[in-house]
Amino acid sequence: MQSRSFKERVLHAVGFEALAILIVSPLAAAVMNKPLFQIGALALALSTIAMVWNIIYNAVFDRLFPRDRIKRGLWLRIMHALCFEGGFILIGLPVASMMLGIGLLQAFMLEVGFFLFFLPYTVVYNWIWDKLREKWRAPLP
Repeated sequence: MQSRSFKERVLHAVGFEALAILIVSPLAAAVMNKPLFQIGALALALSTIAMVWNIIYNAVFDRLFPRDRIKRGLWLRIMHALCFEGGFILIGLPVASMMLGIGLLQAFMLEVGFFLFFLPYTVVYNWIWDKLREKWRAPLP
């Protein structure tokens, strides 16, 4: 299988975040009874933070657990995901609290809601991306 180009990785990440914002913003605005613009601004801020955090976190992870010296089995991947999400929640809590004018407990519950959305969303988005990629890369008959 052909590896992904930088351009494809950027398109994948931007598409992932843009579609998520379009889905999450109206849902969160309705559930929280907040203006769509306010929730949309928060979603955009958290999306940007998530992309930056992803780059930083994975650079540190790769230094601590080099691919060529450490087997990246299931338990390491579980730890990787939990630490990433835990760090993102710690970063996102004060941002959500401040931008929406809510307490940290409410912001934590919002983060939990986002997490519950993003878990299946990530699986579905990447599955669809892979299927479409197969079609884009398929040789013409």
